[in-house]
Amino acid sequence: MTSPTYDVVAIGNAIVDILAQAEDSFIEEIGVAKGSMQLMFSPEEADALYAKMGPGREVSGGSASNTVAGIAALGGKTAFIGQVADDQLGAVFAHDLRAAGVDYNTAVRPGQPTTARCLIFVTPDGQRTMNTFLGASQFLPEAALDESVIANGAILYLEGYLWDPEEPRAAMRKAIEIARSNGRKVAFTLSDVFCISRHGDDFRKLIADGLIDILFANENELLALTQKDDFEEAVATIAAQVPLAVMTRSEQGALAVSGAERVQVAAEPIAKLVDTTGAGDMFAAGFLHGQAQGRGIEESLRLGAICAAEIIQHYGARAEVDLKKLAAERLG
Repeated sequence: MTSPTYDVVAIGNAIVDILAQAEDSFIEEIGVAKGSMQLMFSPEEADALYAKMGPGREVSGGSASNTVAGIAALGGKTAFIGQVADDQLGAVFAHDLRAAGVDYNTAVRPGQPTTARCLIFVTPDGQRTMNTFLGASQFLPEAALDESVIANGAILYLEGYLWDPEEPRAAMRKAIEIARSNGRKVAFTLSDVFCISRHGDDFRKLIADGLIDILFANENELLALTQKDDFEEAVATIAAQVPLAVMTRSEQGALAVSGAERVQVAAEPIAKLVDTTGAGDMFAAGFLHGQAQGRGIEESLRLGAICAAEIIQHYGARAEVDLKKLAAERLG
C-alpha cells in the first residue's frame, strides 16, 4: 500500500447554501420540521420558497464539502468529488471550494437540472432548517469518479444525504470498493434522521458487511439507526458493529467508542449560539483531521468540538477564523 496523497477524499452533494434569518412562525407557515432537512423535488418548488426568503447570502456548501473545507483549513490535504451544473451557481461552488484549498475536478454536467441549492432558515435560537433541491448533484455517475484520487485518500468520507438518488448511490458503492481494495479506511456520516427513515436498511447492511470503519451520528440519528429508545443501549449496539463510532450530543459534548475504549469530551464553551449550520460537518472535519494526524481518539474529539464551537458562533458552515491557529492554541 502506497502512502496516501490526501488525508481525506469526500464524496457528497455539491450544493450552494443560501442562508437567511427567519422566525419560528415562518417555519410553521411553510410546514416543515424545525431543525431538519427536507428535499424539494423541482426547481419551481425551490424558486417559490426562495421568493419567500428574507435577505440571504450564498456560500458553497454541502455536508461532505464543508467537512473537507474544514480539514483543509486545519492544514490537511483533501479532495472532493461532487457534481454541479454548467451554470453560475456551479461556478460559485467550484471557486469557493478550490479557494478553500480543496482539490476539486469533477466535470460539470451540461443542461438541466441546475446546480443544487439549499435554502437555510436560521431561527433566533440558532437552529437551522434546511430545504434542499438536489439538482445536478443527484446525477453523479460512477464515470465521474476519479479512481486514482480515491485510491490515494487515507480516508474516504461519504455523506448519507447523497444516498437518496440512484446514480450517486451506485457511485458511492463503487468508491467504497476502490478505497477498500487499496487498503484505505471508509468513514460515513448518517446525515439526518430522515435519511435513515428512507435508507436505514441500506445503512445497516453497509455496517453489517464490514464496509464502514468510522461512523458519525448525532444522538437522534444513532437511536434511529439502531432502532433503540435508550441512548446507552444504542451506543452498545453500534459499538459492536463498527471499529470506531463517533456520536455528537450538542451541548452535552461528544463521545467515541472503539472496541473496549470509550472516550467522552465536553462541548467547547461559546460566547453565543448564532447558527448550527455545519456544526456536525465541522465536528467531523476536526475529528478526521486529528485521526489523519495520528492523534488519539480524545484529542480528535476535542479538535472536533473546537471546530464545531467556532462554526456555531456565526452564520454559515465555513470557518471565519484561522482554524489551524485555533487548534494549535487549544491543543498544542
